[in-house]
Amino acid sequence: MFKIEDERHAESQAGEFTSLVGAAGELRRLALLPWDKLPNVAPCASWATCGRTYEVVEYDDSTRPWRELRRLPALEVDAQGVRWLSVELERLSAQ
Repeated sequence: MFKIEDERHAESQAGEFTSLVGAAGELRRLALLPWDKLPNVAPCASWATCGRTYEVVEYDDSTRPWRELRRLPALEVDAQGVRWLSVELERLSAQ
């Protein structure tokens, strides 16, 4: 199971995905949205100078509670633009 989280604000984003390709596709969608509109606008009071740092978290969902397997830095979105943090995820998002 894969989830997208905003590492800066400790928020889960965009649901659950059964594959890394699915999560990467959602990251592509987020990358195409404006930085200052939901869901990219940061939830903090200083949102105009902040942003989102998305990562993909892989879980083993066969256990309760789920066991985290790995975190993959993915994407930064802020007033400066969009920066992919993973060549692999950027490549997968285009599939």
